[in-house]
Order: sequence, then structure tokens, then C-alpha cells
Amino acid sequence: MTAKRPVTPLLDTVDTPTDLRQLEPAQLRQLSDELRSEMIDAVGSTGGHLGSGLGVVELTVALHYVFNTPDDRLIWDVGHQAYPHKILTGRRDRIRTLRQGGGLSGFTKRSESEYDPFGAAHSSTSISAGLGFAIANKLNDQPGKAIAVIGDGAMSAGMAYEAMNNAEQAGNRLVVILNDNDMSIAPPVGGLSAYLARMVSSSEYLGLRSLASKVAGKISRRIHNSLHKAEEYTRGMAMGGTLFEELGFYYVGPIDGHNLDHLLPVLENVRDSEQGPILVHVVTTKGKGYDPAENSADKYHGVPKFDVITGEKAKSKAGPPAYQNVFGETLAKLADTDKRICAITAAMPSGTGVDKFAKAHPERAFDVGIAEQHGVTFAAGLAAQGMRPFAAIYSTFLQRAYDQVVHDVAIQNLPVRFAIDRAGLVGADGATHAGSFDVTYLASLPNFVVMAAADEAELAHMTYTAAEHDEGPIAFRYPRGNGVGVEIPETLQKLEIGKGRVVRGDPAGGKVAILSLGARLEEAKKAADQLEAKGLATTVADMRFVKPLDEELIRKLAATHDVLVTVEEAAIGGLGAHVLTMASDEGITDGGLKIRTMRLPDLFIDHDDPAKQYDLAGLNAPQIVDTVLSALRHNSAGVEEARA
Repeated sequence: MTAKRPVTPLLDTVDTPTDLRQLEPAQLRQLSDELRSEMIDAVGSTGGHLGSGLGVVELTVALHYVFNTPDDRLIWDVGHQAYPHKILTGRRDRIRTLRQGGGLSGFTKRSESEYDPFGAAHSSTSISAGLGFAIANKLNDQPGKAIAVIGDGAMSAGMAYEAMNNAEQAGNRLVVILNDNDMSIAPPVGGLSAYLARMVSSSEYLGLRSLASKVAGKISRRIHNSLHKAEEYTRGMAMGGTLFEELGFYYVGPIDGHNLDHLLPVLENVRDSEQGPILVHVVTTKGKGYDPAENSADKYHGVPKFDVITGEKAKSKAGPPAYQNVFGETLAKLADTDKRICAITAAMPSGTGVDKFAKAHPERAFDVGIAEQHGVTFAAGLAAQGMRPFAAIYSTFLQRAYDQVVHDVAIQNLPVRFAIDRAGLVGADGATHAGSFDVTYLASLPNFVVMAAADEAELAHMTYTAAEHDEGPIAFRYPRGNGVGVEIPETLQKLEIGKGRVVRGDPAGGKVAILSLGARLEEAKKAADQLEAKGLATTVADMRFVKPLDEELIRKLAATHDVLVTVEEAAIGGLGAHVLTMASDEGITDGGLKIRTMRLPDLFIDHDDPAKQYDLAGLNAPQIVDTVLSALRHNSAGVEEARA
């Protein structure tokens, strides 16, 4: 029996913010309640990010009600809290397609709506982007404000402060909303706080402030500056926000982000103010209005499908352990006997498995916040002082620290261990979270060792190998999700650096050699089965390393097979490129060997089921078979019969 959709008579009249602005302020409480019910019901059927969106329902309503979106540009930092925004901006009819193939993105996306002026999924970019919109309007003498909504977690990243430090030129065209749902450093939020926020954002107060500033300016610069500082710090004492004032923002708040009677007048004052840039400090509760989320430790940050009534999450089928947990538990066990091992994560302790390590060794686990650049250089410092640091960072987030990887780690040849999670395509999170480029951007660096785990046992071996590797930086990548079901040996193996393994077939002779890097190995084996059935003797090698290459193995396979195919879940510039470079340098192809490289295509692949993503990428068994047959058909006699 299908559960009934929530009853939403007022929300049913609102398709876009233009409709929303036709309502009376007194109706917005009911609209917010209906919007919250609709979001809970939608995410219950699709899964996705729940708690963050629930926390900004009233704020979303208020922002679209007060500001003239889409002419005023509303930019959501990260974007996982933007589901209510999507419902109010013409996408309610598709909200139950969230994160599904062909459906709505789980983040903001420019191609999806004019109400998404800037795509985001990595954090701490909103103020920089908002500043760009604001300055562009200023230079072109066009109206329109930029409103950047940034969470307290995203404010842990240096990029947010870099943007704020540069924002003064935007003036009143830039508004930053600090959505504080976890900082606990704010003064108490209540009637007095709301009164102060409303007062200091009012045109009367700002007018008097401006007049006083002009009068003081005629006396002397010293007195002018002194009075300005006195007023700033008086407000700072009453309200906080001195740091933001020092960065050039006029600070207002904190105010209750769920109280529309407080939000609306303050936002209206900010909208109409000639003062700026302005930062409005809004305090919210993640998961607000849904008891299971409010009472959950992670506030239902990311959830599978769930029962809306009970909050019970759909249980995944029991199976092999998740790769991230294999890494975390293996590292924790190694650290029992090696006091030099420590782990660093950038705001992703459970996502990387570092939470498992932290539970066993809390004093050697470090969550640096959304600060990958700092995290990598911090790890470099630890390594330089004789520790064995593991920087466990998603592939897509490690991109943010590439200069530190090059300058602070590689050039100095420091033995930082990079545990690179979410390698390859990642399903519902789409292109923004896919681990597409790490093989390319790491294997091109001198001093680096780069590995890729084919299964959970290999990941355990690689974790141990990295721990024991003190000669320089070393990285190993592994995918999102569960392993393939192989047993993890009790005694781990220290892999020989730069040596692969043949997992099936005869390296001394055959028709086809498949060189696999990483978790495409299972598909390579399936392809080998199909090729064998067609009478084509196939050897499959798990290369393990893209740097250094197992050149001896490549030479042997090249000399004894007609076709050599590389397969990897990474962009161009990885294993295939390195094998081709070696083959070119050594003249391996001069004798007629056919080499084909299979890798991620030169495009960003949207969110979908991972198997479908890999079909689109052309990296499943059928495409491997087709690649082999195509190579043979164009260059060898008799292959058409084999294919038939």
C-alpha cells in the first residue's frame, strides 16, 4: 500500500518565488510547515541529504520572499541543503527524482534552473562566487544583489576568509548568511538578540551611523577611526561578530533562523540597506521539525530511503565490508604496534573510515575540518618529524590541495601516505564527487608511488605497504561501496613496490592480455571468460601500481600476446598513458602489437546507478570484449568467425 502524500494546500499554490511573494507574511509559517512535510516525504522515497535541508526551511522561505530571486542571486554553499529551494523554484514535480538517473541533482546546478546561479557540491565557494556576481553587476551598473548562504562547517575553510577579506568593493550588493547549526559559540538567541539585530540593521540606525561617520571625518582621521572602532566594538560586545567586522563586513545577529517574525524584518532591512557588505548570523537546528533527524547523532545528514512515520532507514543487504571500513580497521590494527602511525581527515571521519581509527587511537586521529590544504601540509610536517601520517581524503576533495601535494610533499620527498577514497564513479553524488583525476595528477609527480586496490584484501595489503614505505610519498586509491567478498588475510603482505600480479591465464602466451588497475578487475575477469568462450586465450593482470610501472610484466605480456588492453576507472593520463609512453619509448609496438587503452571518457558523468555510469563510461565487461574484438577484427584474419 502506497503511503499518502502530505496535505499541502498552501504549498500547492506556490510554483515559483513569484507566487510565494503573493502571500501574506502571516501565511509563511503554514507554508514552511507544508514545505518541511513535502521534503521529508520526498527524501523518504529517494534518499539523500535530509537534516541540512530541514534546518533551512524557514530561511529558504524568507530569502525567496524578501529578495527578488532570480535577479537577486541566491547561492547555496555546497548545495546539499537546497532541496526546499528546489521545491519552491519550479521543481517540485520532479523532487522525487532526486539523485536518480535523469532526475534532479542532489546539489545546485546551473543547467537545471535559472534559480541555481552557481553549481556547488564542494564547500566554501559561495562567498567567492557571490562576490563575482556582485562586482559584475556593479561594473555593469545593473541592479541585483548576491546572497551567499554558508554553513558554520564551511566557514572552517580558508577560502571563505580569503573571499571575505576581498569583499569590501562589493558594498551593499553582497549579503552573506552564516547558517550556524553547530558552532555553539553564538550568544543566546532570543527576544533581546532579535531586537538588537533588527535595530542595528534598521535604516534609522545605519543612517545615524553614516551621519556620525561623516561628522567625525571632518574633525580628524584619528578621531574618525577611533569612533568607528568604538561603535564596532560596542556592537561586538553586545552581539559578537568582531572577527567579521575586522574582515570588512557589517555584522548582524545572531537571530533565530526558524522564527519568521525575526527573520523577515532583519532580511528586509538588510535588503534595503546602503551599508555593506553585510553578514547575517542565523542560528538553526539541523534536522529541525523531524524528531528522528533532530535526535540522530548525524542529524540524518545523508540517508537511504526511510519510513517517514518511524524514521527507520532502509537496511542495505548484508554483504562484504565497505572499503572505507576495511581501511580504517586495518590502519587501527597496524597502529596498535606502530606508535608513529596517525590519521588525518578533512571533515569526513566516517566517510573515510578514520572514525574507526579514532575510536582506537583518539590521540593520533586529527579532523582538520574542511581544510584539505592545511591537512596535507600538516601531514607533511608530521612526516618530516618522523611520524607515519595517513591523509585519508576523497579523491575529489584532494584536488583542492594539489599545490600542497606537489610543493610540500613531492618536492621534499616526504613519506606522507595518501588513502584516496571514492576512486572512480560514485553513483548518486554525480560528477562533483567522482574520483576521476587522482591517478593522472599523482602519477605525473616525481617521487610518488601510486597504487590502486582491486578488492578489499588488496586494500588491506596496500595499507600495510604504505605504512612501511618511508622512502617518499605513497598513495593508494579505492572505490566507494562494498568490497567484492574476498577474505582479508590475518597476516598482511608488504607488496613489492612496482610489481603487479597475473590473476588468470598464462603470461607466457595467449591472444589477449588485459592489464587492469583498481576495481575494474572483476569486470576484466568477466570479459576474459567471454573471450575464452570465443576461443581467444586471455591473460588478466592486476597491475596494482601505475607508478612505478611493472615494466618487466608489461614487456613479457607484450611479447607473448597479440592485443594488450589497459582498463582503469580514471581519466586520461593514467595507466594507459603510462603504458603507451613506455611502449613508444621502447619501440614495443613496432612489431605489430595492438594496444588499446580503456579509461573514463572525456566528459563529466551525471548522477545515476554506478553500473549504468560504468556502462556509459564503457568500462564494463561487454565493452572490454568489444574493444578486444574490434582491435583484432581490424588487424587479424579469422576474428569474425571467432566473434560469431
